[in-house]
Amino acid sequence: MAPAWAGNGRGDTARLGILPRPGRPCLPVAPLPLHAGAMFTVTEAEAAAIRRVFEQDGELSAMIELRRHFPGITDNTRARECARIIAGWTPPPVQPAPVTMLRRQRP
Repeated sequence: MAPAWAGNGRGDTARLGILPRPGRPCLPVAPLPLHAGAMFTVTEAEAAAIRRVFEQDGELSAMIELRRHFPGITDNTRARECARIIAGWTPPPVQPAPVTMLRRQRP
C-alpha cells in the first residue's frame, strides 16, 4: 500500500498539469495562498482623511473612517491595525519643479 503522502496522479497534480512518472509516488501539491485577495489600495486623499481622523478623534474613529472608505474590511481588529498603519504613514515629499537648462548665448 502506498504511503499517505503519495499522490495518485489525480486532483491538484492533474489540474496543474503535473503528472507522476509510472511507478513513482507523487507528492501532493499544496494550494497557493491568495495573498492578493487581502490587499487593497489606499489613495493619498483616503490616507490623509484617515490620518486626520486618527489625530483628531483617536484610533476607534480612524477605524470607522477606514471602514467607511473600505466596506469590504469587516474585521474590527484588522481595521484598527490598518488604521494605525495608515496613520503612521508620512505624506510623500513634494517633488521639486523640473529644472530647464538654458543655453548660453554667444556674443
